[in-house]
Amino acid sequence: MGTGKSEKITFVGADGESRLAARLDLPAGVPRAYALFAHCFTCTKDIFAAGRIAEGLIGHGIGVLRFDFTGLGASEGEFANTNFSSNVGDLVAAADWLRNERQPPRLLIGHSLGGAAVLAAAAQVPEATAVCTIAAPADPAHVRHLFHGAADEIETKGEAEVLLAGRPFRIQKQFLDDIEGHKLEKKIGELRKALLIFHGPRDQTVGIDNAGRIFVAAKHPKSFISLDDADHLLSRREDAVYVADVIAAWAERYVEPAAPVAEEGPTAPADAVVVAETGEGKFAQIVSVGGTHTLRADEPERYGGTDTGPSPYDLLLAGLGACTTMTVRMYADRKKLPLERVSVTLRHDKIHAEDCESCETQEGKIDRIEREIELTGPLDDEARTKLLEIAEKCPVHRTLHSEVLVETRLKS
Repeated sequence: MGTGKSEKITFVGADGESRLAARLDLPAGVPRAYALFAHCFTCTKDIFAAGRIAEGLIGHGIGVLRFDFTGLGASEGEFANTNFSSNVGDLVAAADWLRNERQPPRLLIGHSLGGAAVLAAAAQVPEATAVCTIAAPADPAHVRHLFHGAADEIETKGEAEVLLAGRPFRIQKQFLDDIEGHKLEKKIGELRKALLIFHGPRDQTVGIDNAGRIFVAAKHPKSFISLDDADHLLSRREDAVYVADVIAAWAERYVEPAAPVAEEGPTAPADAVVVAETGEGKFAQIVSVGGTHTLRADEPERYGGTDTGPSPYDLLLAGLGACTTMTVRMYADRKKLPLERVSVTLRHDKIHAEDCESCETQEGKIDRIEREIELTGPLDDEARTKLLEIAEKCPVHRTLHSEVLVETRLKS
């Protein structure tokens, strides 16, 4: 698939205020589907396993959104005020962002408590067709054992500071009450999505019996993959890469693009151009020209697009540039001028009208197109001047300078 890219984004979490930090990992080209990844308890989106799994999936053409839950990593909010329910809400908010900005996630992946969270959130992401858990507890209450030394203090004082993975976290009683209120077996049985369960038999953090409970509660299609001697955090590179490769192969059966892209596009009549949305992101388009040529159009990422094709203004410049070189070539051939090659570089921007001495408009902003023509060949100054003059007469140039009537109507 080639080398992918990674974008830093933010979106508003479940509390409606905190902005959550996220990373969108994208393959080279157009993603065939998107996955949403939930990290382990008190971890972040940048934990080794998350990065390696995302890297593996983009190699198979799957985009991955991973984010920091509220109060963790680079995300805003107070961790002490969060709980399992808010984690599920953050997951749903992440899915909403993907749905609005790119495509709905077809694949939900959760590591450790993140695995329990995707099982709980799956029903609220109807477009997701497949769910994958990695070293996940069968119930979120499993994490209670991490606080065994402070459980009494949390119950009596309402909160306590707990050392988790070498870092202090403030745990409130509401967190314990919340996890006790979540029983996942019923939700797992009603999943109605393909389920893939990874678990290591030597996992010392979340026992292998949890995988058995999830598997028994789930209905088919369901699969279990033993991770042999992998540790809970998949800290060895080969374990994380293996998980990514298996997920990608397994997902082939269940993950399809939200809106399949017809690369051949709509078929335009011989005398027309037809442009239609592809369903990828906000702005991606497929263009059919005369029923014989197909190309794409989109907007750059900085404008909310997915950059799968040139922008409308890029296409406008391309049309002007092509017309310019064709017109110059026709004249040079007719006059038998020794023109070996002509190329045109074009740029578009907007300038203040008052800065244009030759423009009729003197207020507001106007469009400016810079056109630089390169003529290669043993041409004298007179020939070069004439060819530059001819370039100004290309039909598209004339169209841009003339009065244009655009009639718009709804197709019945």
